[in-house]
Amino acid sequence: MNKHILALTFAIAAMGLVLIGCARSADTNLNAAGLTTNKDPTVEPVNTASIEAELKKLEADWANSANAKDGNAVRRVLADDVVLTYPDGTTGTKNDEIQMVESGAITADAWETLESKVTVLDADAAFITGRSVVKNGKLKHPKTQKMVDISGEYRFLDVFAKRNGRWQVVASQATGIQKQP
Repeated sequence: MNKHILALTFAIAAMGLVLIGCARSADTNLNAAGLTTNKDPTVEPVNTASIEAELKKLEADWANSANAKDGNAVRRVLADDVVLTYPDGTTGTKNDEIQMVESGAITADAWETLESKVTVLDADAAFITGRSVVKNGKLKHPKTQKMVDISGEYRFLDVFAKRNGRWQVVASQATGIQKQP
């Protein structure tokens, strides 16, 4: 009989542990009144117009940096860990971009940005989509040293993050728009 009582006691204790482990824990995002507390009531509204103007200026500075051979503009606009994806599928770094600009490996008669649209996600994150038109654009291919014509139209997506009080591009992708016959 002691054997059966011991087995029954063990089974009841095991079931209790299982039920305790499956019990729902308290929601740490709720205050005493049962209201969600994960929203910071002191967050100030985001000035989207100001952010939009600043990011469009940075886009223009970056586009104009090639002809001006202004590596400092590239240093200011691009984050150190930026991920750049070029229309031919290759990728580049901030240092690659600075080197192209400062050496004159990339030039264009005009680098026009059209249809740009800024989407502000929050006070520290935003992205721009748009279309670029490059007129008489040339790029010295880094491996073959041959001049490549990069004239044409492109769709782009540039992702910005605010770091240490400054907006910088953290990712960029450009895709060539095929000419319709």
